[in-house]
Amino acid sequence: MTPLRTSYWHIEPVWLFYLLAAIAVGVFAFGLMAHVSVWMRGIRRQSIPFSWHGMAQLAWDGLFGRRIFRGDVAAGTMHLLIMWGFAGLFVGTVLISADYWVYHFLKGAVYLAYSTCLEIAGLMLILGLAWSLIRRYLQRISRLERRFEDLFVVALLMLVTLSGFVVEGLRLAAQRPDWAGWSFTGYWVGLVWTEPQAALSWYPYSWWAHALLSLGLIGYIPYSKLFHMLAAPATIYLEIQPPQAVPIETRNPDEEPFSYRDMIFFDACTRCGRCVEECPATGAGEPFTPREFIVWARNNLLARYHPLSRFEWFRTWKQRRNAKTVDFDPHKLWHCTTCSACLEVCPVFVATPDAIREARCTVVEEGTGVPLLLTQSLRNLYKYNNPWEATKKKRANWAQDLEIPDFTKDEGAAGLCYFVGCTTSMDIRAQGIARSFAWIMKHLNLPFAILGNKEPCCGDIARRAGEDGLFEKQMGDCMELFRRFGIDQLITSSPHCFHTFVNDYPAFQALLPPDEQLQLRARHYTMLLAELVKAGTLHFAQPLKITVTFHDPCYLGRHNGIFDQPRQVIDAIPGVQRVEMAHNRIHSLCCGGGGDRVWQDELDADVKMAEIRIREAEATGADILITACPLCLIMLEDARKTTGLEQDLQVMDLNEFVVMALGPPGSS
Repeated sequence: MTPLRTSYWHIEPVWLFYLLAAIAVGVFAFGLMAHVSVWMRGIRRQSIPFSWHGMAQLAWDGLFGRRIFRGDVAAGTMHLLIMWGFAGLFVGTVLISADYWVYHFLKGAVYLAYSTCLEIAGLMLILGLAWSLIRRYLQRISRLERRFEDLFVVALLMLVTLSGFVVEGLRLAAQRPDWAGWSFTGYWVGLVWTEPQAALSWYPYSWWAHALLSLGLIGYIPYSKLFHMLAAPATIYLEIQPPQAVPIETRNPDEEPFSYRDMIFFDACTRCGRCVEECPATGAGEPFTPREFIVWARNNLLARYHPLSRFEWFRTWKQRRNAKTVDFDPHKLWHCTTCSACLEVCPVFVATPDAIREARCTVVEEGTGVPLLLTQSLRNLYKYNNPWEATKKKRANWAQDLEIPDFTKDEGAAGLCYFVGCTTSMDIRAQGIARSFAWIMKHLNLPFAILGNKEPCCGDIARRAGEDGLFEKQMGDCMELFRRFGIDQLITSSPHCFHTFVNDYPAFQALLPPDEQLQLRARHYTMLLAELVKAGTLHFAQPLKITVTFHDPCYLGRHNGIFDQPRQVIDAIPGVQRVEMAHNRIHSLCCGGGGDRVWQDELDADVKMAEIRIREAEATGADILITACPLCLIMLEDARKTTGLEQDLQVMDLNEFVVMALGPPGSS
């Protein structure tokens, strides 16, 4: 007898199954439509370009879960078992339907192979689900929540799979075919029934139970965390797409500030907690977690754009449900440092820092909820071109005795434009960065010039705060000045200025006509110093017998991938021993100054982020903590004082350390 399976064997009435299946598909489709209706709000404003790189990334991170394995091999293995087990059973269901409705091909050797593959897929799913329960409820991994939904989803999947094996076992026990061993798990289950007639009597009941559980699962997917199986592939593909700028004058105030990428990202989140584990604000005991924000934003979007949102009863119910789901106050948006640590560990690339910035746009437009000190800093930026002081005349004070050429004053000024930046120009401690860099350039006889008191703010503070109108004004001022003096190459002190020039400006420049676009090459000073070391122009003769550690600024490292260059400069100095902190490079801890937090009042926290970082530097036994960002320098200097480490640890900028290695100013 040819091996095969008879569909709907001893099942009556079949029409009832199709009726229930139609209802399940309808419920699924309605839930899917609710999510897509949110996505379309963003897609209407922005296009989705095709990307081969995105397709390749989808294969690696979507099909094989590459990012899930990072830092947690157990989680990666568990997820792979669940994903491929579920996918195998889904494909098996599609094939059996095609066999029944289209062409009968599941017979003979093909059917035997099909049966074995489904057995393996089912066992993979059960093993993965059991592992997930162990991790969440026995090992009690701290980043994992233990909500009712977390247990219900696993229990439902487990019941669907186990009931499938029971149905298969009863069928095999009743039929007793020669090929039963190919469905080995079902065969083992069928051994419980020794009498074929007893198995046959139980078979219809188990079949309907399995059918109801399976159809219930289908209908439940869009309303649960399982929806990430549809949203996650989209987020993985879209991650590589550059953010698309939306000029302030073209924005509809009635539209959500979030891009379509943000809207899809929110649906891809499974609340795995990796972002919570990495977030420096959460680690410092502040009342903020990226996970809370994502759930809050997703719930608000669904409440606003759900097909049923036109009905008052639905809006009321949704608001009450959302309030029970997550307690998130929009004021918590300002706790985020936009350090991007959460994005770095998120398996599905949920770009929380970008979404936080977009959410701040609404707060800024409403004019309430912005920290008072930040409001004053933005006002200073608008009036005086810097967030620090109510004056335009002090910007070049740091250079008064250095005789540095000024593009705006000296007709013969040439060479690189050193864009000093607001903090480096105005903060007394940070001015040492600019003075040291200028001394290095003069020591090496390299031509450069500054913009003096005419140097505008690049707009970074406005961009991070969500004040895009002010950002566009500052960008316009900068580009106009660069055009006027023929500047197309910049060296920046601040990673924040560097990030703004190389990431934010191009997105807005792309919207201009080609003849109005300015091709600008911006580099952070660490990149230039590394180039000079490699070329042999910058070399160090005298050894320094000292131990140092390097703090990676978030906007230099994680945001822009510049990790090696500052280390190459340090390692070029003979006698220097460089040691790494526990958190370094891509896993570096934020100092707490990013995301405009340096321009905010003190936030509630158990301990300051910079104090956590300075203690980590102390633990290395280093004499000097080196960084390459004016904000990091300020925050770490303050932490050194508040932790009582003034006598044990010195904080320096890389420029200052290079000057120290070359010799004191005046020795050249």
